[in-house]
Amino acid sequence: MNGLAWKRNFVTLWTGQFVSTAGLTVMVPLLPFYLGELGGQTGAQHGWMGLCLAAPALTMFIFSPLWGRIGDRIGRKMMVVRALMGLAFSLLLMGFAQTPLQLFLCRLLQGAFGGVVDASAAFASAEAPQGKNGKTLGSLQGATAAGSFLGPLLGGILADTFGYRTLFVAMAALTGVSALVAAWLLHESKGASTASQAEPRLPLFAALRSLVQKKETRAFIVAGICVQSGIYGLTVIFAPYVQSMTDGGERAATWVGVLQAVMWLATMVASPWWGKQNDHKPVRLNFFVAALGCGISIWLQLLPTSAAWLIPLRMVQGLCFAALLPSVYFQVSRSSRRQDQGMNIGLTNSCLVGGQVMGSLAGAGLTGFLSLPTVLFCMGSLFVLGACVVAGGRPTNSDRTFHLPFVSRNDQVS
Repeated sequence: MNGLAWKRNFVTLWTGQFVSTAGLTVMVPLLPFYLGELGGQTGAQHGWMGLCLAAPALTMFIFSPLWGRIGDRIGRKMMVVRALMGLAFSLLLMGFAQTPLQLFLCRLLQGAFGGVVDASAAFASAEAPQGKNGKTLGSLQGATAAGSFLGPLLGGILADTFGYRTLFVAMAALTGVSALVAAWLLHESKGASTASQAEPRLPLFAALRSLVQKKETRAFIVAGICVQSGIYGLTVIFAPYVQSMTDGGERAATWVGVLQAVMWLATMVASPWWGKQNDHKPVRLNFFVAALGCGISIWLQLLPTSAAWLIPLRMVQGLCFAALLPSVYFQVSRSSRRQDQGMNIGLTNSCLVGGQVMGSLAGAGLTGFLSLPTVLFCMGSLFVLGACVVAGGRPTNSDRTFHLPFVSRNDQVS
């Protein structure tokens, strides 16, 4: 594939991932208000809120590997188009939902037919120019960060101005346009498709067994589950923690929005740089340093007594978090056969979604009998645990030369 074609592919993938993330982050903070508009009883809204938040993770956990396998068979371009179109259709249905149950079913559909991040990662892993795989995955993480940064800032304003249903329909339309653009502009090399069809593929459970049997790949997946659990557990308790630092809760919502935006802005800026480091230095070292830095920055958030002092620590957290998930996908991709890349990334995504669910439940559950600072410390500890897990995984022949204090010279390969 020539350079111009790849640049067009990358811009298309980046735009689709940005639009889909912005659409979701616009929507999720508004779910409690939308559920109230749908007429759910006040006492039951919390239950419906929990179900609606968990629904996409449940179906995505089941369907991600299956979509990855289909992508390995018929082409990864169609999986990107499918994910964007599935999300657009789900958002459109949410805009016409009349009851909390209908909204819950739409969210289940979103998880089953969505999955833009792993579809884009599979396409990019197969099509990126040689030596730029890490930078590409890192830059796509930047698209997620940009959408997460912009979505919450615009969501409340647009909902108050145009209404929730109009907002859902508008985001569905933008996502649908992104799907059509992807169908038109994405170019998948024919050589890759032919090779994929000619070579035998592993069955689903054999592919999962192959992933976990490789010590280093297993370490990255387990570490990814740790950091996903940590970030989602932190999300659950972060708002009340910030509120406890403000004077009587004054302007707590504003501070939460600012601190979330600061973190995602830092992630957006740092993502391409970390991806480039993965192309030139051992991904294992990069993950270790970033996960350790992320955990320590979260621990240090226990020290300030004013929300303003959290800003530099949230920036460090975002700078480090930028490296983590792209490094997991990068390691899985490079340890997979080309004809199994899509399914292996789908399997990895299912594991990471499992971490997301565990972290959310753990964050909510621990607040019942532990103080907020203690729970915050536990969430930071999950990042440090992830760093230790990766450090303990023996490098494979795919590792690049770089001296680590916990790696012998005999384990390093040039």
